[in-house]
Amino acid sequence: MARVISWPLAFARFWYRFIVGDDWTVAAAVALGLVATAVLNRRSVNAWWLVPLVVIVMVRVSVLRAKPVPGRRDGPRP
Repeated sequence: MARVISWPLAFARFWYRFIVGDDWTVAAAVALGLVATAVLNRRSVNAWWLVPLVVIVMVRVSVLRAKPVPGRRDGPRP
């Protein structure tokens, strides 16, 4: 019985770690971008460009947040 329960739990943990990873804000922004795209498409607005724009912006934000701060020895900002 433990094996039956542990496999779905391990599967869910894998997908959570794969999608969310170290920075949950990127995953949340992409999810909001998908929702906004769906809402705009339901209103007949061609919004295919929104998700790639969100991804580009969030990658930039993530890289800037991980960049070392001059004068600090403890590494990147949290």
